[in-house]
Amino acid sequence: MSALSVRQVRRRYLTLYGLRWLPTGLLIPVMILLMQERGLSLPQIGLVTTAQGLLVLALELPTGGVADALGRKPVLLAAGVFNLAALAVFAVADSFALFFLVWALQGVYRALDSGPLESWYVDATLAADPRAEYEKGLGYAGTVIGIAIGGGALLSGGLVALGPLGPVSALTVPVLAALVAQAVALGALLVLLVEERPATGLAAVRASVTQAPRMIGQAVGLLRRSRVLLALVAVELFWGFGMITFESLLPVRLAEVVGDPERAAALLGPASSAAWIANAAGAALTPLLLRWPGAAPGAALLRILQGVTVVGMGLFAGPVGVLVAYLACYTVHGASNPLHSGLLHRQVDGPYRTSVLSLNSMMGQPAAALGGVVLTALAASTSVGTAMVVGAVVLAVAAPLYLPAWRADRRAVSDPAGPGVAVDPPGLPGPRGGLDPAGPAGDGADPTGGGVAPTGGGVAPTGGGVDPAVAAVPVERP
Repeated sequence: MSALSVRQVRRRYLTLYGLRWLPTGLLIPVMILLMQERGLSLPQIGLVTTAQGLLVLALELPTGGVADALGRKPVLLAAGVFNLAALAVFAVADSFALFFLVWALQGVYRALDSGPLESWYVDATLAADPRAEYEKGLGYAGTVIGIAIGGGALLSGGLVALGPLGPVSALTVPVLAALVAQAVALGALLVLLVEERPATGLAAVRASVTQAPRMIGQAVGLLRRSRVLLALVAVELFWGFGMITFESLLPVRLAEVVGDPERAAALLGPASSAAWIANAAGAALTPLLLRWPGAAPGAALLRILQGVTVVGMGLFAGPVGVLVAYLACYTVHGASNPLHSGLLHRQVDGPYRTSVLSLNSMMGQPAAALGGVVLTALAASTSVGTAMVVGAVVLAVAAPLYLPAWRADRRAVSDPAGPGVAVDPPGLPGPRGGLDPAGPAGDGADPTGGGVAPTGGGVAPTGGGVDPAVAAVPVERP
């Protein structure tokens, strides 16, 4: 990794990051509507998506541990192969069982994909220059994801508007385009991601599987020792549940007010593009929000504001009101993701970075699966608007969970001689402020540390770790 300069690492990271999210943009406008077109009801859609949540819940930590022990590149390559398989099945799926298989494959993909690319970027940047401010690249990622998803969504809407291609329905064409885009992303990953892997070969695979439980245990140890990290990870429970409103229910809500699913899908193309441009604009506000009101209070305030925007999507009459609230929601989304991710990175030591990111993402999976079932069932039994209001309340009540991080920041400012990031005893801070999962010195503490600078500003790729391509189950927050 050290053979690359900081600028080269950032450029490669942003390129791979954009290619990784382009297929997501292509799928956003059509995911739910295509499943409805092929005969699934909203409650059935909620049920099939639980396959992803359950598999991510089971595999998130093991795959994060393997990525830390074996290397990020092989794990990311495996993730890309699973996504190719999921997209191929999705293109032809026409039954509950096949759609369940799609989401199961997506679950394996999401578990493998959650965290390794961002972890590689941070560690590769620090390898090139231990004093480098990697937050700048994480902030740029917010703009890149807006362009990639927005451009993909715009292209998707255009493909739908062109109509069917022979026997391929209009809503299926973007899925085929996403399949091609994923193949390109996989090829770019092979060429651009360069790392000094901890080990190689079959023996390394066996060793990584053996080491993964230890890495997982030490990452979980962080939660036991830090109330700050525990509270930040708990935010994902509320965020995962509530994000169903604007990732799954918004297309249905728009189709409801427009009166035609295909017209709604065509509108969602440019609307999603505009939303992700708004998301990028929100991410660009990160430096201002870090200065005032600060990372933790800003993240808390944005949780409440996002709930308000979702209420607007559920209650406004007519497509204009719904889409204006949708754009506002994604502006807030873009601003809140870097703050949350930056707060999370402050608590992480390098050797356990992917494992902790996986912990964060994992928390959102059962909540998203529950939200997919509960909110879609509520929408079917009452109304889509009612379900969105319930999801909005859940989003907003996560705000107090940022209080421990806010108190820790205040303690760090009031005690400049102390560590850069305040943590809860008995853990000890690493050299760069991360919490040592091994505990106090003399009890297995890692003297090499490798925590992260306390400036924050990272961008997680969808909540926590929530992927908008996964319309009913966000797994990673872009």
